[in-house]
Amino acid sequence: MAFARSEDGVLAVDSERNMRPPSVLDAVFPLVFLAFSIASSLFLFGLDALDGPIQVALVLSCGVAALIAMKNGHAFEGVQEAGKDALSSVTSAVFILLAVGALIGVWNLSGTIPTLVYYGIQILDPSWYYAASAIICGVVALSIGSSWTTSATIGVGLVGIATMIGVSPAITAGAVISGAYLGDKTSPLSETTILTAQMVGVDLYDHIKQQIWTSVPAFAIALAVFFTLGFTGPTPDNDLAAKSDLAELSSIFSISAWTLLPLALLAYLSIRKVPASLALIAATLFAGVFGAFTQPDVYRDFIAGGSNVVIDSVRAVWLAMANGFTMDSGVTDVDRLLSRGGMDSMLLTIWLILGAVTFGSLLEKFGLIDRLVNPLIESAKSTGRLYLTVFGCGFGLNLVAGDQYIALVMPSRIFRAEFEKRGLAGTNLSRLAADSGTVTSPLVPWNSCGAFMSATLGVSTLLYLPYAVFCWASPLLSVLYGVTGFKIVKSSPPANESTQS
Repeated sequence: MAFARSEDGVLAVDSERNMRPPSVLDAVFPLVFLAFSIASSLFLFGLDALDGPIQVALVLSCGVAALIAMKNGHAFEGVQEAGKDALSSVTSAVFILLAVGALIGVWNLSGTIPTLVYYGIQILDPSWYYAASAIICGVVALSIGSSWTTSATIGVGLVGIATMIGVSPAITAGAVISGAYLGDKTSPLSETTILTAQMVGVDLYDHIKQQIWTSVPAFAIALAVFFTLGFTGPTPDNDLAAKSDLAELSSIFSISAWTLLPLALLAYLSIRKVPASLALIAATLFAGVFGAFTQPDVYRDFIAGGSNVVIDSVRAVWLAMANGFTMDSGVTDVDRLLSRGGMDSMLLTIWLILGAVTFGSLLEKFGLIDRLVNPLIESAKSTGRLYLTVFGCGFGLNLVAGDQYIALVMPSRIFRAEFEKRGLAGTNLSRLAADSGTVTSPLVPWNSCGAFMSATLGVSTLLYLPYAVFCWASPLLSVLYGVTGFKIVKSSPPANESTQS
């Protein structure tokens, strides 16, 4: 192997003379190393592994993938370029995360989230709370086209209410995510829905129509599970506690429908397709200014302010955006619900996402993913096996690449020609890609979506995973359709009869 010194003095492999394709062992080893590292971190640290150990495992796995690429003749500059591509791909996600952290802190300070909780406790009955949470989030996400925004606003309030009325926050988080991804997956405003249709080359509304065949039955299954859990679970025995919490909320905050105006503004901006990070920041700043008039005592107590109301309000909003809102009311549930948020609360999640997408970028750029996927395509002789292969690729990329966009775009790109060759309409692939890539992303703790949902809702991914029913029912139905031939649309007579299931 020859080495050359680059202009900045870095020792690099002379790629022109030594470039060679990766072997199967090259492709498999980084994945095995990642799996072993993550399993070890979970064994040693349990659910606390997401507080740093899993991030370290991802960074070390990036190093392993980089060494394999250099072994195969790629220059270190190529590794650096792959890292740059990875970071640029998640720039918008990073700013959305920071904006969400700021929004949660300021909406707690300004009374928006306390108001959601106050009214929610009065309206929602524990016996059908989980199903209602899923339906509410489904309607909101369908209206605005964003699972992240829905979970970070309505979802946060619903999980907070769950704690106060004595139902499971983990099941509630699963219901929130189920509803949020139903709406996201079937909304014409959703960027992932638009991206899927574009990548496969099908009409957006044809894609959505095909999605309904898996989304609606999967959500019906989820609702049945949530109704069953609500009616058969232990009866909450904390009516007095809930009333006490209501009294405490109304004594600290000025509760009225006016404090929900920031939520209305965010919904309006989302419907107008304002970029998510800008819409979130606008709703945050609006809530901060509006709350200075409706919650002056809360603002003053939060920063132990003096006599200058304007300066104190600016300090309070600024601090809540940076470090979140905290309070000590003496009521444990109220304090735990409201003492959160801030941009700094998202830094662990951002660290996780950066490690995951960099690892995925290295695998893609240096041909390690293609080395594993191409033989699978060749061996998928029937439509059912092809569907299983696409699902395995999408879900596998969510596991190893850590980003739903990679898990969505790559299968759409890799399998498009194969679907055309077999006479299968593009809407089959677009539906399957969405079910495999988009919907399963929040089930993976180190995936950008799983990390976001866990950080935002305050529930570990591993705890809500069994209850995110829609997110595993939808892909199962999609694969089942491929195996049975149900709702498989043909574009032309298949090139080879052996491709039929």
